Order: sequence, then C-alpha cells, then structure tokens
Amino acid sequence: MRLYLFVYGRNEMSGSPAPGYLIQTDDGTNVLIDTGFSRETIGAYQDPGYQGMRVDAENYVTERLAAIGLRPPDIRYLICTHLDPDHAGGHDEFPDSELVIQRAHYEAARAEVHPRFGMTRAHWDDPRLHYRLVDGDTTLLPGIELIESGGHVPGHQAVLVRLPQTGPVLLAIDAMPRDIAGYTAMTRPIGPFDMDEAGVRASTGKLLDLAEREGVKLIIFGHDAAQWQTLRTAPEYYE
Repeated sequence: MRLYLFVYGRNEMSGSPAPGYLIQTDDGTNVLIDTGFSRETIGAYQDPGYQGMRVDAENYVTERLAAIGLRPPDIRYLICTHLDPDHAGGHDEFPDSELVIQRAHYEAARAEVHPRFGMTRAHWDDPRLHYRLVDGDTTLLPGIELIESGGHVPGHQAVLVRLPQTGPVLLAIDAMPRDIAGYTAMTRPIGPFDMDEAGVRASTGKLLDLAEREGVKLIIFGHDAAQWQTLRTAPEYYE
C-alpha cells in the first residue's frame, strides 16, 4: 500500500497548502481523497484583487494524477472529506468513481444551509456522480478507515491509513489543520471557517485519542505550511 500527497494550491503569503491524497492498495485499487480547486481558479491569482490561493495548471487534480501515471477512470473511490471549495472543485472529473461522503455533510450541503458549499456545487452535485452516504466511522477497505470528525463543518471526515512500513498515518484534514505545541482539544485554535467550536473540540479529542490508541506514527495536518515542507509529496510516496 502506498500513500501519495498532492498539493492542489498554496497560499503565497504563508505557504499553507491545499492538499489531497491518493492511496494505492496492495491489489491496485486507487482511492483519491479530495480534488482541490476547480478549473476556474487556475491562474486566477494573477487577477487584480484576488485573495485566494495560487493555483497553476499543474496543481489541478487531473494533472496531479497524470504525474503518477493515472487518469480519472483509474480511481475506484473518491473520499469526500467535505465540500469546501479547496476540497471539492474537481469532483465532476470522476463520474466513473464511487464518491464516499458522510450523510450528515451531504445533506447539509444539498440543503444549501451553508452558502460556502454552493461555491463549487456545479462540480460536486453533477448528476453523473455516484455517491455512497455513510454514517459515522466506517472501514472503506482493509487499512483505510473514515473517521467522522464534524465541527469544522457538519459531517467532516478524516482518514486513517495503515501503511506496511510507515505504520498508521492519520490524515486529519481540516479537523486539525495546523500543528501546535502540546496539541489538545482545548488548545486547538478555532479558525474563521470552523462552524461549531464544541464539535471542533470534540473531534480534536477523538482524533488525538485515536492516534494514541492506534500507535499513529504520523499525523498529517491539513494546512500546515511548516509541516508540509518536511513531507514527501508526489511523485514520492509513503509505504
């Protein structure tokens, strides 16, 4: 089993990445986690007044996959951690995949209660897409576990990957976006895009307990510029 780390874009000021991930299982099944920004954002950083992340053509999800020899039809599963614009802008590239998402999140996004999910609705609500709705912690495949971790958004999910050499790796996504010294549920900073502070703190505690219980060797934080400078990104991988 291999774990590839993708960078779909970066904040030019802080260096903070917008990440995605690709897991290849022992039997050759490809599992993509998130799709990053939409095509419309490519090069938009050059526009006057633009305040988002820098996204070049090479950052787009299909280009990231091509760099490791894959095409969208090669992806069996697309894990949708949540539908924010930096995570769901390329979902419509994967009509042949099974998109796996927490029911609570999918229903909240479809209900249009939170306008931010509407920014890329055309990409994640394409009628060609095939969703599987799950409820709570779920084993997708042997060695790949979805961990419900709402708070940042309803029904957010992190991913635990059990690699043969590295050991268990926790992809915290936006449940824990940045590493801080002495990380605890109560010291995890609440950011402007976190919707539910109580949920954030409960999920942080849950993930930290999981990491300790499972002997997690590596927690990859969602948008930590300093940590990402130390990580292996594609075409390199963890195994």
